[in-house]
Amino acid sequence: MTTAPTIGVLALQGDVAEHIAVLRSLDVHAVKVLSPEHLEAVDGLVLPGGESTTMSKLALRYGLMGPLRERVAAGMPAYGTCAGMIMLADEILGGTEDQRTVGGIDMTVRRNAFGRQTESFEARVSVDGIGEEPFDAVFIRAPWVERVGPAVTVLGRATGPGGKDRIVAVRQGGLVATSFHPELTGDTRIHRLFVDIVKGLPWPATPSGPPPSTKRPSSTPSAASSSRS
Repeated sequence: MTTAPTIGVLALQGDVAEHIAVLRSLDVHAVKVLSPEHLEAVDGLVLPGGESTTMSKLALRYGLMGPLRERVAAGMPAYGTCAGMIMLADEILGGTEDQRTVGGIDMTVRRNAFGRQTESFEARVSVDGIGEEPFDAVFIRAPWVERVGPAVTVLGRATGPGGKDRIVAVRQGGLVATSFHPELTGDTRIHRLFVDIVKGLPWPATPSGPPPSTKRPSSTPSAASSSRS
């Protein structure tokens, strides 16, 4: 893909504006996706952090769940953060009986695994493909991955309750998911890698990119109240 790709952000609920701002800083045409018609016009999709049960209900209400599943199954690249990770999971634990996912990544994700909103935290996470410098990851009512299938590559782990390492970043083909919120950090490296996937570049095309910004947006774990898995 020689021209700038069009990447949509699923705009049903959650950290939509934050993702759009990061994508536009990378010279991507970033748009909101609120309908099947919007979805047809994008080359890739970000599923943001938010509240996964609400996102599931709204996707069904607005007729998006079926088209989302079809586009992902057909090979559209997608990146899910926090609740978006849950939406891309083939199986979830701790969800509601009527909760549905888009699926696509052969993994089992436990919802709200790291604890409640008051237990939000930051951790330095080594993520394969973005260079040697760890990522300052923001976890807000975050899920973790309990099982991955043979086609899934684990990109990063973080220490969970009891000191056990938990999977927090994965990739399967053109699908990427993280438990944490890179859109809240000022570090664009993971978004940059996703943009490279959408462009069809080899992974990782830009292992480190420019040095990560030290300027953090105003959103913090305590302030980002809409970011719930």
